Amino acid sequence: MLVRDFYITMLCALIALPFALFSLHISFAQVRQSTNYKIQSDSINFGGGLSTSTSYRLESTAGEVATGDGSSTSYNLRGGYQQLSTTYIALSAPSPVVMTPSIPGLTGGTANGSTTVIVTTDSPAGYSLSIKASASPAMQSGSNTIADYVPSGNPDFTFTVGTSSAVFGYSPSSVNTVNRFRDNGSVCNAGAGETLLACWDGLSTVDTTISQSSSANTPNGATTTVYFRVGIGSDVGKAEGVYVATTTLTALSL
Repeated sequence: MLVRDFYITMLCALIALPFALFSLHISFAQVRQSTNYKIQSDSINFGGGLSTSTSYRLESTAGEVATGDGSSTSYNLRGGYQQLSTTYIALSAPSPVVMTPSIPGLTGGTANGSTTVIVTTDSPAGYSLSIKASASPAMQSGSNTIADYVPSGNPDFTFTVGTSSAVFGYSPSSVNTVNRFRDNGSVCNAGAGETLLACWDGLSTVDTTISQSSSANTPNGATTTVYFRVGIGSDVGKAEGVYVATTTLTALSL
């Protein structure tokens, strides 16, 4: 199992409320690629190949030079094509985004932003992508906070903010979105639909799986967009300041 993480830092400032998201791009180099394929590794040999039956799958090579395990106090070496890791995973991240519009701290309002990531893996079992916050509540400015969105059991189909509350939530969107964030047009965790900007949840310091597949997706990968929203009620009068939330997206090959 391979794991790839990146961190998202979100900045919210009241009275003007910009939302900045910074991310780290992580990827692997390929031996060669085109628009139709990627060769992760290659081998110069005189025999071998892929063999299958109803009960097994064998990948073999013959004639490679200097293969096998090697190690010292400062390195570990797995030499040869067949010694390589059997799976790889890559997690990409976009440029920083800013939530808009600005929110007046006295009268309230909503601000929106999003980030898109692509998970690419050659694992036959697919991948999972999860999200978590580094603090609870996620959005903080010194002793002042914006509460994590709290749905009524399942994620809320509609993002709801009371006049006396201030909340920060998210909604994922992907062809591989897990059932918790799918809907039947009005209720989340029901049906197989995926209504855009629906099924809102609050961040947690524990990983929450947001998308998952059961097959390899090379070379194009699978795209997941996470939408974020801050809502400030009209009666809150939230303290001015820069509110910061840091989250982690983690992709695992299964």
